[in-house]
Amino acid sequence: MRRAYLLLIAAALLLFIAISALLARVFSADGAERSALTALVRAEARGDTAGALERINGCRANATCSARVEQYVATLKRPGSVAILEINPSAGFSLTSTVGTARVAWNVGGSLPIVQCVRVRRAGDVFGGLTVQLLEISVRIKSDSSCPARY
Repeated sequence: MRRAYLLLIAAALLLFIAISALLARVFSADGAERSALTALVRAEARGDTAGALERINGCRANATCSARVEQYVATLKRPGSVAILEINPSAGFSLTSTVGTARVAWNVGGSLPIVQCVRVRRAGDVFGGLTVQLLEISVRIKSDSSCPARY
């Protein structure tokens, strides 16, 4: 009886560890998305068009997307360090691939907040791993505006 009890506890412990590891993978996607968004807005603030294009999946090969990003970078370039004020992630808890819109508010130095929306794909699943791809970025929007349906 005691042996069966110990085996049951060991099995429950292993199940708990396995589920915890899978959940950690899911939650790491939020961190990866935050990092990707932060790198993108830092490139914009530096005036680094190539860096911004590199962070948006397929944008460099798309003339419309490239021109749009070049324009955004030219208007958003500012001296100083970027402060992320708020990031609303593209997706909540998800075990599979999703496409959604993230909203990022940032400023540089004492500038007014700059708010942009970014279309984000979270690809993969908890077993194979999740990746984050930035797909599109919007023009600067008003601080109290919702993200546009089309960029």
